Amino acid sequence: MKDELVILNRPKSNISEDIRTIRTNLQFTSDEDSKVLLVTSSIPGEGKSFISSNLAVAFAQTGESTLIVDSDLRLGRIHKIFDVSNGKGLSNMLVASSTSEYPEYIKKTNIPNLYVISRGTVPPNPSELLNSPNTKKIIKILKESFQHIIFDGVPINGLPDSLIMANLVDRVILVTTVGYTSIDELNESKKALEKIDAKIAGVVVNKTSATKRGKYSNYYE
Repeated sequence: MKDELVILNRPKSNISEDIRTIRTNLQFTSDEDSKVLLVTSSIPGEGKSFISSNLAVAFAQTGESTLIVDSDLRLGRIHKIFDVSNGKGLSNMLVASSTSEYPEYIKKTNIPNLYVISRGTVPPNPSELLNSPNTKKIIKILKESFQHIIFDGVPINGLPDSLIMANLVDRVILVTTVGYTSIDELNESKKALEKIDAKIAGVVVNKTSATKRGKYSNYYE
C-alpha cells in the first residue's frame, strides 16, 4: 500500500505539489489552537485516506512532529498504508484503563517525525466508543506531544462517527470526487457539519481532469 504515498514516491509530481499546497494553506490559516484536523468525505471511495496520509507525510517533512490517527474503527486501513501493526490502536486506547498505557499505542513509522495510531480491534459499538469522554481526554493529551494531529474519519453520510469527531477537532477537511460525488451528497455533508458548528477548513476536490494540475486539486473557504 506504500505506493499510495505519492509525496514520498513521486515528490516532484503535480499530485505531490497539490498536497504541499494544501499543507501550506492550512499552515497559513492556523494558530496554536488549530493543530487537530479531521479528514472526511461524504461517501466511501472519495480518496479520504489518500489525502490524510499524504498530508500527514507533508507536515512531517517540515520537521514538525506529526501524528495520523485512524478513527475509522470499522474499515480503517491507515496501518496498511504505513505498514505498521494494527494489534493495538485507537479502539483499544479508548477502553484502556490508564493514560500511562497510551505510549504503547503510538507507532513510529519509517518516515522521520511521523507517528501512527491505527484503528485497533474492530469494536461492537464504534460510534458510542468515539462519543465517550475518553476521546476528548486522549486528544488533549496527544496535543501536548504533537504539533500536528490528523484524524482519518469515516464518510459523513450514513454514519455519525465523523460528526462526533468533528465536534472534538479544531478543523475539518471534506474530500469530494469529481464525477463520483453528487452535489446533493456534498451539500448534505456540508450542512451536517455546519449544523454542529464544525469549522470547515476547506474542500479537497479529488480526481479532477488530468489536464488541470494532475489528478488532485483543492480550494479553501
